[in-house]
Amino acid sequence: MTERQKQILTAIIEQYAEVAVPVGSSLLAKVFSVSSATVRAEMAELERLGYIAQPHTSAGRVPTDKGYRFYVNNIADTPQTPTPERGAERALTARVTDGGLPDRTIRNAVDTLVELTHNLGIGTIGNQLYMSGLSNLFGQPEFIGGHQVQQVANLLDNLEPWLREARPNEPLSVYIGSENPIGRSAGVSLIISRFRSPFSDHSYIGVLGPTRQSYRDVMGLVAHTGKTLEEVLFQ
Repeated sequence: MTERQKQILTAIIEQYAEVAVPVGSSLLAKVFSVSSATVRAEMAELERLGYIAQPHTSAGRVPTDKGYRFYVNNIADTPQTPTPERGAERALTARVTDGGLPDRTIRNAVDTLVELTHNLGIGTIGNQLYMSGLSNLFGQPEFIGGHQVQQVANLLDNLEPWLREARPNEPLSVYIGSENPIGRSAGVSLIISRFRSPFSDHSYIGVLGPTRQSYRDVMGLVAHTGKTLEEVLFQ
């Protein structure tokens, strides 16, 4: 993939995350100051490589699971420059710090993630899975038709036992669309952080939302939440 193709793919992913509408060549031509024909040629190559797709009802393109995975891997491989805590992270830290008992602290963290990301929030408390924000998930444009609801419900029904058995060991794990072990056709991404708690060394907190995500922001918030929970729960 060329550097310009990487930039176009990134622009498609970030624009689609913002507006939930397939991204056309005219918009990208303005962004990159090139002709629409040039952008269409690059998009055709990205489509041939499997990173974007064209919905049958639109002239624009949307990212595929492969495209999202390429984008997320680039985020993970890019060294982060230390920055002052952002407003969303400060709000989350405050809510977690004032949580009280461990179970209440984890619930507060999940509820805050729901408010900040507009996704479904999840957190493990012992052998229980706490969920909040289901209406957020099914309020997303992708799920209005309802044909994916059963797949999402199947994933949620089996998520807690899967987490207990699989025990993902990365500090931050991202499962995109078909990468999910359950509900592979549900069109959702699971972003979870592992942290130590009084209940388990393999506790998890995170969000479940459509594959159309602002991954950089959401991944940052979920990672920050896991780290903050561990610090607060063992201070």
